[in-house]
Order: sequence, then C-alpha cells, then structure tokens
Amino acid sequence: MKPTADLGGPPSLPPAETAPIAAESVTPRPTARSPKVGPGRRSSDRFPVVALCGSAGALEAFERFFAHLPPSSGLAFVVVVHRAPDPEQSDALTQVLQGFTQLPVAEAHDGLRVRPNHVYVIPPGHDLSLLHGSLFLLKPTQPASRRLPIDFFLQTLAKDVGERAVCIIFSGLGSDGTIGLKMVMENFGMVMAQDPETAAFDAMPRAAMATEFVDFVLAPELMPTQLLDYLERPLEVRPLRNADEETASQPSHALQKIFLLIRNQTGHDFSFYKRNTVFRRIERRMNSHQIREFTHYVRYLQENPAEVELLFHELLIGVTKFFRDPEAFASLKEHLRPILADKEPDSTVRVWAPGCSTGEEAYSLAMTLFECLGELAPDRHLKLQIFATDISPDGISFARVGQYSENIEADVSPARLARFFQKADGHYQIRKEVRDVVVFALHNINKDAPFIKLDLLVCRNLLIYLNAELQRSLLPVFHYALNPKGLLFLGPSENITGYHDLFQPLDVKWKISRRSTQPASLPHLIKFPFSLARHSAAPPTTALMSASTPHHRQNSTFAALVQKKLLQSYAPPAVVINTKGEILYVNGRTGKYLEPAPGLSGMNLFEMAREELNFEISGAVHRATQSQEDVTVDNVRVRTDTGQQLLRLSVWHLSGSEALAGLLLVVFEDQPTPRKVRLAKKSPQQDSEHRDAVVAALDKELQYTKHRLQTTVEEMESSLEELKSTNEELQSANEELQSTNEEAMTNKEEMQSLNEELMTLNMQYLAKTEELGQTANDMKNLLDATEIAIIFLDNDLVIKRFTPQVGRIISLLPTDVGRPLAHFTSSLRSEHLLRDVQQVLDRLTSIETSIQTTRGEWYTMRILPYRSLDNYINGAVLTFTDITALKLLEARLQETARFAESMLATVREPQLALDASLTIVSANQAFADIVREPLAALAGRPLASLGGMWQQPALQQQLQQLLDPAVPTSDFDGLALEGELPGQGRRRVVLYGSRLLHHGQATGQLMLAVREVAKAT
Repeated sequence: MKPTADLGGPPSLPPAETAPIAAESVTPRPTARSPKVGPGRRSSDRFPVVALCGSAGALEAFERFFAHLPPSSGLAFVVVVHRAPDPEQSDALTQVLQGFTQLPVAEAHDGLRVRPNHVYVIPPGHDLSLLHGSLFLLKPTQPASRRLPIDFFLQTLAKDVGERAVCIIFSGLGSDGTIGLKMVMENFGMVMAQDPETAAFDAMPRAAMATEFVDFVLAPELMPTQLLDYLERPLEVRPLRNADEETASQPSHALQKIFLLIRNQTGHDFSFYKRNTVFRRIERRMNSHQIREFTHYVRYLQENPAEVELLFHELLIGVTKFFRDPEAFASLKEHLRPILADKEPDSTVRVWAPGCSTGEEAYSLAMTLFECLGELAPDRHLKLQIFATDISPDGISFARVGQYSENIEADVSPARLARFFQKADGHYQIRKEVRDVVVFALHNINKDAPFIKLDLLVCRNLLIYLNAELQRSLLPVFHYALNPKGLLFLGPSENITGYHDLFQPLDVKWKISRRSTQPASLPHLIKFPFSLARHSAAPPTTALMSASTPHHRQNSTFAALVQKKLLQSYAPPAVVINTKGEILYVNGRTGKYLEPAPGLSGMNLFEMAREELNFEISGAVHRATQSQEDVTVDNVRVRTDTGQQLLRLSVWHLSGSEALAGLLLVVFEDQPTPRKVRLAKKSPQQDSEHRDAVVAALDKELQYTKHRLQTTVEEMESSLEELKSTNEELQSANEELQSTNEEAMTNKEEMQSLNEELMTLNMQYLAKTEELGQTANDMKNLLDATEIAIIFLDNDLVIKRFTPQVGRIISLLPTDVGRPLAHFTSSLRSEHLLRDVQQVLDRLTSIETSIQTTRGEWYTMRILPYRSLDNYINGAVLTFTDITALKLLEARLQETARFAESMLATVREPQLALDASLTIVSANQAFADIVREPLAALAGRPLASLGGMWQQPALQQQLQQLLDPAVPTSDFDGLALEGELPGQGRRRVVLYGSRLLHHGQATGQLMLAVREVAKAT
C-alpha cells in the first residue's frame, strides 16, 4: 500500500441510518446521547488511549466522529494516518482536526506525555511509538511503498497500555492495521471499524473485518456512544476473579457451565486455561452484547449456539507473525547448526510447532531450517518434516493455503521474500517446496498424544495461556517427545521452572533449552491425559433451577447434606483401614484415641494408636481378619485429660460394593464411666491391683504375640510354596514369551516386506503426483497461450475456474472462485447469458454466437456441457474468442463491395462480371437496359441464357481463351457481333473483355463490356 497525503478523497457516501455491529446486542442499542464520563471516573494515569487510524477518505470520518464526542470523555486520542513527507504542510492536518473538535490538538514529538482529553497527530515522514505513556518518533527503515505506520503504532500501543488500548480503523486503502489490531485484541483491548457502507474507501475497514477480531462495526457518528458505553466498566477496575469466589453476577459454577457448553458444541475443553485470561475474554463478549451478569450470559449461550462458536474463536485468539522476535530466530539458528551437523546423511529432521494458529511461525521455522540446511555439505541430503498443529479448523485451513497479504513485507526480508514466496494478485504465496515440508493438522495439546522423536519443539506464547497444572503436565511430555539433545524453543514470557533436571538452558533470554538425557519421571507421564482430556466438574444438565424450589431439594445433593449432618451429630468416631492397618478414611474426632507417630511414618492405625489402646486394637483387628467375623471389645480403658474413660472398640467388615471389599471399619464408642473409675486415686492396694492387671495384660499380649508369630510362620511357609509355584509358572511364561518373540520376529520381517511394498507404491504415487503437476502446468500454459477467455461452471452455475482473459468481459478476481456467476455483471450486450448456460445444461446441446461488448469488442461465445472422462455432465464451459479484427475486416470488405458496386453503377457503358463458368456475377444498370432484364435477376444467370448474340460461338471462344491460364492474352477488343436484342430488333454490338487480376494473379473471373451498339447493316 502506497502512502498518500490526500486524506479527503472523493465525497463519502451519506451515513447509514443504522449500522451493523459485530454481534447483535441482547438489549436495545442506546440512541445517540452524551454519557457523562469525565476524567474523575478514572485514575489520572490509567485512562484509555484511542488510536484513530485511517488513510484516504478518513478526514470526513474524523469530522463525523469528533462531532458526536463529548468534550470531557476522559480519553486520549492519537491520530495515525498515511502522510507523505511535506515540510510546508506539516501542520495542515493538525489545523484541520482542530476545526473538528474542542479538544486540544497537537502534533506529536519526542517525549510528549499523553494526557486525557487531548488529540495527538502523527507528523509526516515518521513512525510513531508509545513507551511508558510518552510518544516518540522514529525514522522509517522501510521504503515508502512498504511502510506500515498504523501497524507499527498499534503494536507499541498494545504493549504499553494493554487492555486500555482502543483501535478504530476508518476509511483507507490497503490493509495497514490488520497486524496491529490483533496485538490490541491479544492484550484485551477493544477494536472498532468503520462500516464499509459509510466509508469513502472501504479497503482498510474490510481488511480489519476479515481478521474476525473486530468488536464493533459502526458508522463514525455512532462510535463515540458505543465507545463510552464500553468503557463505563473498564477491565482494570474489576477485581481479579478467584476460583473460590461466588457472587450474584458470577456464581462459582457459571464458568464451568460455559466450559461445558463449549465442550459439548466444539469438543474442546478450556478448563485448563488461566482463569483471569478466560474471564477477560468472556467479559469482552459480554460487553459486546451489553450483558452484565454471568448467569445471563450462560442463558444467552444456551439459546444462541452461534455465540458459542464466536466465544470459542475469541478464546483461540493468537497473535502471530513471521519471525516474531528476529533475535530469537537468529539465536535458534546458532543452536540448530550443531544438531544438523550431527544428523546422519539421508535422515529426517523432525520439528513440532503446537499452537501454530495461521501458520506464520511454522513457515518461519521452515525458512530458518532451509537456510541452515543450505549451509551443510551438499552430500548430506537431510530431509525436513515439520508438524504444525492447532485446534482451530479455520486456522489450519488458512495455513495450508499459505497465502498472506502484502503487509508481511515489514516482517520478512526482501531476500526471503524472493526465495520463499511468489507474489500474485496482491498477495504473497508460500512456494510449493516450503509448503511440502510442513504438515498442518488438528491436534489438541492437552489430550492428544504428542509427536515424538523430535529434533526441535517450538511452543511459543502458548503456555502463558495455560494454568500451572497443565504446564507441569506438558513439560515432561515435551521432554518425552524430544530426541536426546533436542531443542525446546519457548516464548520470552515462558519458562521451565521446576524441570531444570529435564532441560538444560542454552539461551536464557530467548528461552532455548536442550533436552537432557535423564528420563522423565513416569508418574508425570502417566497422569497426562493422552487419550481423553480431564474435564472439570460440571453440572450434568444445563437447566438452571432455583434453590428454593421443592424440586431442587429432591436431588442427591440435598440428601447427601442431610446425611452428612446426621453423621457429624450422631455417628461415633471411626476409621476405615485395610488389612495392613493403613487408614483410608477418617470420620469424626479421633484425637482421644489416635495421635501422629513420631518420625516419617505414614497414616497407619497401629502406629498412631495410643499406648494403652495399641494391644487392644491390634488384637481386635487380627481376630476379625482371621475369623472373618465382626469383633467387639468392651470396657477398654484410655487416659484423657479428665481421667480414665471406658470405651467399646468394634471392628466391622465392610461389604455391599466391590469398592469396599476387604476393608475394615474400626469404631470408637465412649461408654458410661463410673465417677470413681474416672476419678480414682492411687493407693497401695490399688497399686498392687494395678501391677497385677499390668502383668496379666502383658502375659495376655505375650500369648497373643506368640500366636501371631506362629501364624506368620505358617503363612510364610504357605507363601514360599506359592512362590515356588509362581516361579514355575513364570518359567513356563518365559518359554511362551520366547515363542512369541520368534513370532514377532517373523511378523517384523513380514512388516518390512510390506513396508517395501508401501515404499514402492508411494514412489508410484509420487511419480503420478509429479505427472499430474506437470499436466496441470501444461494445461495452465496452454490456456494462457491460447489467449481465449474460458470460464468453468458447475451444475449450479458456480465458478470453478477461469483464465485471466475473462477479466476483459467479466471482472473476476482469484478470490471469486466458488461464487455464483449470477453475482457478477458482464460487459456483453446480452441479457440472457445465464439463461443460455442453463439451456445448455438442460438440453446438453452447445450454443455458439457472436456477441459484442459495451466497449465495441466482438467475441464468438461458445457454451458447451462439461463432460468428465466417465461422460458425466459436471457443469458447463464458456469460451470467448476475440473476433474483433475479423469483424473489422468484414466491415471493410462490405464497404469495399458497396463502393465497387456504386462505381459500377455509375459507368455508362454496359458492363458485367463473369465467373469461370461464364455465369454472371454482377452487372450494371446499363447492361440490364440493353437486355431488357431486371438488374436483380441477372446475378447468377449463365451468359448464354440471355440468348441471341450472347450465345454465339465467337463470343464463347474469346471468353474461354481469357479463362485459360496457358493463353498469354489477357484481354480482347473490338469483337463485333450481330444479333437480336429484346425490344430493339437486330443490332450490331462491339465488345471488349479482360481478365480480372489480384496482385498480378488470375482470379478466375472476367469483365465484359459493350463499347458500341448500332443498327445492323
């Protein structure tokens, strides 16, 4: 796009009464008004900055915009337009804008601090940037034809003010601003575009709308109201959400319901994305619909499936461009060279780029690797294979085409443009050899298996959108996917924190790391959901019911709450254990009976039991295990802070479901304790009784221990026998495995043979593909060489293909393929083109006619059915052959013939022209008067049919001699004949004749004239 100094352009169209917006509001759009938004509503250094961007025709739009803007909006405005260097008129734009608004308008200069309620204008011949709230000017590094000042400023604006950035694209030519507005969107800013119907030049607004990142599409006079409404609730004044927070506007389950609706419709789960990022994306959609409550937005999503798709695309927004951070790619090349040098000849370099978006980064990697491979010895023959994946079908489809707009010139060097791109029809097309090495595929990184045996894994600016849990799961997977010493290339805001044992940093600034040889921890890989994404808890139904209704109290949650309250109030303390004593579940307060064991012990009941309970609990559990019956022990004493306490110790077997099989429930029930037992004081008699009780208890415990030891010995002997049997089974299994291994080796040989067959078949397909490619090239050159305008239509009259010459008849562009022919007007002087095509399809007969265009050109139009090799009718073919020159020649010939006839008619001597059979070709009126015949009746009659002297042998002989090319005589004169003339009697006539020549050659025609007519003597 070339910059222009003329911002006015031709008069614009009158403003539309209504303007479409990017998404239909759920509440009526407010009428034109002036909201009271003053600077006091925002922090003095946290005000929004609005970039007003445009080119040709933008001045008229600026005037309409400022005319409806309140004087105290609290916003700062920066006008960025295409201005040609002109020192004499450097302040002309500033003066013009000052006439549109009461706000102060100033031209930007270095260090100028941006303030609210001010307008700043870019000076000519400079690029404008924003840093820490101040404007700075830079000399352009690109030639004038490749400068993109709007993209340059919008990128700095997005980085500096983040979500406070607002970008508005007005009338203009080209596509400047499409990259910058994506950066504004990525940083949660807002994007507007002028309604193309109201723009003097709609190229820039339409290019912005084509990115699908525009929030509002409005006429300029409607923009201030929508802008101020949107900024009434700026993102920075909203507190960051907490996952556990629950408010009226955002219940704790609202976000999960939104995730559920997206997953049900698209199959993708966003529950692992960072919550604040997701909230802000959702709030953008809510603001565009003027919805203030999360619950209302959930309902709106349920009722509008199209909004679910729009929200899905909103969450997928990823800003990408060619060679983002050029220094990072330069550093990557330095670290790639050793890896490529160590690769075996004829091997394959494998690369994976997840989150590829629209393919710019994947193609950047391909170009970088091609440059590195070009530095190697030519005999290495390394192959390149790049896997570029994303979850967006639209992004993958766009990337596969490999066609990008001209504004990539700012990011790709001229040398790379010449080597890796082809320019056609105002776009840059990735060359086929580059597209062939990049495989684009749909792939969900949080649930699909990764690509493996990689030499390079590039995951830039993707992890920053994922929560810490998923990041911790992905890094071991990246380690697993890479070859030893393979490279991991992350974005500048991402890191490998917590996994420095898996990756060795090579470039700390640009986040390039090398995979270590240490294997990743198996638990990290096992818990990653390769086959099925883990979904956060979500309600099983999307129906929203009030908690106060009786129906709501009938669900399982209400019953569970009641049961939980009963258990807390009446159930005794208890623990669930397995046969080893490991505690699996605790109910109630068990502190009186259990205490943590010292050291690094686990949750084991036998280790945590109080000293006086250890024997009783061990014995009861052992008896219950051996007898497979429930065991109850009464009057078990335990010391508490208030004295002795009696309790009932019960061990029950759990049953009823497979999950409870083999588990035991140990219950502690306090029993009524007599006061004298609880408060009994020690006496000599009591001490003696106590010692006897202790001895009895120790003796009982000793007997129990002996019994358990004997049981353990028996169990070990039984286990030894089982181990022997198991060993024999393992030996047998080993022999079976050896046999299976031999079968596997046989299968491997068969697979190798099959692989060779597949390789042969692949080579055949490759040769066929090359042959088809050559045929396509030949066909293209054939069509171009014929210079015939050809249009191929399908059965629905939709354009399938056409040659460039069609542009002289119908204004078609390469992007019009797939559109119906009825959408276009032609320059043909015919109103029945579509009817004729439909007639050919209905009757399967061709039509050929000559037709003229409004420019005076003539074409032979042929319409034929399009027949496939199987003789199926798949549409129609229209050909237009230029016959303008033939028509002009025909007109000249007709004019010449008329002129010759006119001359012949003016000659007074009777004359006529004869052909080789002596048939009259033409005659004048004087000859018709002699023979008394109508002039029109003479043409085509043999001369002899006139009778009389005209059939005399002497005349016939003279005429035959003139027709004979062997006779040198080319004329005769003075031939006198006598005979009857109709109505005149007998007459004597004197004739002369000659051959008719063209460029000295005989034409086979004669001229015969009557010199004299007199009475016969």
